[in-house]
Formats: sequence, structure tokens, C-alpha cells
Amino acid sequence: MIAKGGDRLLQDDAVAGIKVHLLRLAEVVTPNIPEAEVLSGETIRTIADMRTAARRIHALGARVVVVKGGHLDAATSGDIVVDVVCTPQEVFELRGPRIATPHTHGTGCTLASAIAAQLALGQSVDEAVRWARSYLEGAIREAPGLGQGHGPLNHFWRLY
Repeated sequence: MIAKGGDRLLQDDAVAGIKVHLLRLAEVVTPNIPEAEVLSGETIRTIADMRTAARRIHALGARVVVVKGGHLDAATSGDIVVDVVCTPQEVFELRGPRIATPHTHGTGCTLASAIAAQLALGQSVDEAVRWARSYLEGAIREAPGLGQGHGPLNHFWRLY
């Protein structure tokens, strides 16, 4: 919906379609903070705001919501990145180190795909989200450092 640089990728009517028709069909949604703001109608500046937004998106029908915290101001979250997970039973936080690197191209797609892969392997949603978060952290940490700007992750880091 919204690119890393802040550019909107969908028109307003498409966003409305997501909110009305698609979220209620979703097992897991993984919005970044700008996307969570659009979906929830909330301004997100703190972890508490992320929790509120996750609950609002969950109320739109998504079974599990993972609001990714990489866009949260480092002054707010410090040396950690906090993702907020809202399930039908609870809202909880996953924390990990903020890795200082420009090589973060594709982090959102990688996280969502890793969750989907783990679900396809029969993991519970909780296990899938935790495993995917750990995998993503390693892929960022072991990024090969290619190119200028937002370079790619190392999706094969566990093989080495």
C-alpha cells in the first residue's frame, strides 16, 4: 500500500476495498506503520499507538495483525525494533535489535512470505510469526552489502 519512501501505491478506492473486502479474508496481515495508519485511521508515534492500530485492523476482520515497527522513530524505540502482534486471544510485542544498515530492501515481503511458508509447513500462527521474525533479523544482519541505497537482504543466510 505504501512504499518504504512513503509513496502511496494504491488509490483511495483500492484501500477502501482492502478494508471492506480483503481484510476479513486474511489469516495474517503485516502492515508497516504508514500502512497501519491508513488501515486503522490512527496516527502512530509510539508502541502504544501500534497496539491500538493493531486492534483496530483486527476489528476489520483480519485474524492476526502484525504491525511492523521498523518505521517507528529510533528516538522512540531506541536500539530495538518492536513489532506488535494482535491475535484473537492477545496482543503482544516481538522485540529485536535495530540493525544499522541501508540494506533493507524487501523486508516486508520477506517477513510476510516467511510467515506464509511456516504456516504452509503446519506451524501455528504464533510459531510462524516468531520464526519469520528471527529469519528476517538474520537476513538483514547478513545482507551482502550490494549496491547503493536500500540494498537486498541475504535470504540464504541460514545455509552458510
